[in-house]
Amino acid sequence: MTQRWWPRSLFGRILLVLALGLALAHALTFVLAFTERSMTMRRAMVSYFASDVASSVAMLERLPATERAQWVDRLARRNYRFALTEPINAPEDPSQLARLVASAAKATLPAGQTVQVIDPRVPGTELRLQLRLADGTPLAVDMDEPRLQVSPWVLGALAFQLVLLVGLCAWAVRAATRPLSTLADAADALGADRPTVPLAEDGPREVVRAAAAFNRMQQRIQAHLQERMQILAAVSHDLQTPITRLRLRADLLDDTTLRDKLHADLAEMQSLVEEGIAYARSPQAVREPTQRVDLRALVESIAHDYADAGLPVQVLRVVDVTCDTRPQALRRLVCNLVDNALKFAGAAELTLEAGVPGQWLVRVMDQGPGIPQADLVAVLQPYVRLEDSRNRGTGGTGLGLAIASELAKALGGRLVLGPREDGAQGLEARVELPEVLPA
Repeated sequence: MTQRWWPRSLFGRILLVLALGLALAHALTFVLAFTERSMTMRRAMVSYFASDVASSVAMLERLPATERAQWVDRLARRNYRFALTEPINAPEDPSQLARLVASAAKATLPAGQTVQVIDPRVPGTELRLQLRLADGTPLAVDMDEPRLQVSPWVLGALAFQLVLLVGLCAWAVRAATRPLSTLADAADALGADRPTVPLAEDGPREVVRAAAAFNRMQQRIQAHLQERMQILAAVSHDLQTPITRLRLRADLLDDTTLRDKLHADLAEMQSLVEEGIAYARSPQAVREPTQRVDLRALVESIAHDYADAGLPVQVLRVVDVTCDTRPQALRRLVCNLVDNALKFAGAAELTLEAGVPGQWLVRVMDQGPGIPQADLVAVLQPYVRLEDSRNRGTGGTGLGLAIASELAKALGGRLVLGPREDGAQGLEARVELPEVLPA
């Protein structure tokens, strides 16, 4: 299971890995430099400490015993202090720092000087150096805990460097992943109802090769789809001639029953041919120029045309709507749905209303038997019929709703089938249209 913090995009994943790697490398470099600087500072501090202790001891030994207490505070430094106090009875500290201090002090003090470095168990004091002056006066030197301070500008410089490197990595990763996004967008835009837009063949050699391969694939797909539509349209068109000849020959038959059966079969073939041509041409609707259309006038004119022909089509409610769309494709779409309602239910009802912001809904409703919920998506596919018989009067050709769905896509919307929202029996075909047709 993918962790929640793990980015879903390739850009985010690569950038996260690089940023973490840079941050860890920076942290490791800082720790190593800090450690090395600490060791160097400690060695320098021990050397300076031993030399200063030797000169301070020599000065105290030359002062009268009564004046030494006055000079002890004057000899103090920021990280160590002198005190004329009796030694603490404690074992020598075995740490490496204690051994370095003891060795350096013995090397700088006069020969034979006894030096002991202990841990005084005092908060804030790291070590205590105990010795005696030449006249036996005890002397203690308390060393504070060594602290390595880092200048704020060093941390700021490191942070700026890390931000700069992460920014450069983000730019490099974006430049490397942008061709993938462009390729994905081009693949999504690929379709029979959209003009072919070749990818720019520029950039690194691998990107150029991928773009060229995609352009060749896009041309092959477009050629295949165009050839398929041309074949379907040509076959459907060429079948009209023999159908017409068969109809004329059927009229010469004396057997009335046989003649009527032949005419019924020829009528079904003619319908299949006409709908086949309509389905083949449905992707061409996208080539129709867009216009500013009064949807209310268009819906009412469609209903009036059917009413003038004596068909029961009525408008229940409409709103005043104007939008940019393709009027001929929209008319074909609505008429196709009305014909479907008349065929299977005997009547149709139209509504035009507002949907979500920027969207308008055209509903074509009937009071027929409807479509089972499990088949609402399948009937939008070509040549899908819910009627088991081959009777066109009950089963149709299986292309009507498929053509309507293709036309809805060409208009930038979609066709949705379902039961009537008002609770009445029947099917509702809802066409969702955008207010502005997408480019």
